[in-house]
Amino acid sequence: MFLMNPKFSWSTYSRPILCLAPMDGYTDSAFRQIIKTICPTCVVFSEMCSTDALAYGSKKTLEMLRFNPRMERPYIVQLFGKNLENFSKAAKTVADLGADGIDLNMGCSVKKVFSSGHGAALRLNSGLAAEIVLTVKNSVKLPVSVKTRLGENSAEDLIEFCLKLQEAGADCLIVHGRTIKQMFQGQADWQPIYTLKKHLKIPVIGNGDVKNKEDAQKLLGNLDGIMVGRATVGNPWVMGEIEVQIQNAKFKMQNEVTSSNSSLARRRVRGGDFQNKIPLILQHAQLAYELKGQRGILEMRKHLVAYFKGIKNASDYRAELVRVQSLKELDDILEKMLF
Repeated sequence: MFLMNPKFSWSTYSRPILCLAPMDGYTDSAFRQIIKTICPTCVVFSEMCSTDALAYGSKKTLEMLRFNPRMERPYIVQLFGKNLENFSKAAKTVADLGADGIDLNMGCSVKKVFSSGHGAALRLNSGLAAEIVLTVKNSVKLPVSVKTRLGENSAEDLIEFCLKLQEAGADCLIVHGRTIKQMFQGQADWQPIYTLKKHLKIPVIGNGDVKNKEDAQKLLGNLDGIMVGRATVGNPWVMGEIEVQIQNAKFKMQNEVTSSNSSLARRRVRGGDFQNKIPLILQHAQLAYELKGQRGILEMRKHLVAYFKGIKNASDYRAELVRVQSLKELDDILEKMLF
């Protein structure tokens, strides 16, 4: 059993808080470690894990919780479900594994999840949502955050909903700036999130359409932090760029920024041209293989296609990338691309 990091708290963690969003099929331990290599201050989230599966001891789901305590802290496990007893059991499992916090998924609008009464369905059931928060808070001593959306079709009841969660004991609210009906269509609206922050005592983090460092600085506003998701797939370096941008903006406001600090930060985060990115791509593949064996290499295929998107002549090798079977094959493809 790994001991919990006693220093992590949403209320005291250094501002602005930068988070890697939980993304099903992407944010496994290998990817989280890559993100932390680039962005050391980032709070990383697991893929969403089923409370029902954890309550019944699913080995596959338990494997999803695996993390490197030396590299991945603060590490937050995201749980989804609707059964109170299973939420309690799952929360205790997460605490025993040594995670730094638990996030409750009340925002996933995927049809399969929503129709089961999980994820964003809880956004429409404030009573059960508050009960879940209270149950998890009473089950473990970990910080509990909630990730949700603006509402069904609008943000009309967002403040009321979040106040109930705060009263139930939520330590942080993470709000995606789209409605349930929007899913991932249209543009994220952060204005209701800024308004929400004025009504809550707990930290509020915004999410949605943060594609680069300029977006991050523009969207941060009065919030405690931002969460970045899809923009990191194929471009984990963006997290380092965002980290430097928002920290420098903070230091400039405090008249503390120094050229030496900025220089060090820039050297750490720049991916540069494609050749300079290769070592990190190979490191990612190596980690995936070490953690999952052959399955890790097969799961890397989607990352590889994303890494090479926009690279000159990459389309010539896409068919090979989606069929890669080993680290040796990946090395061979990269060598051909470079030479």
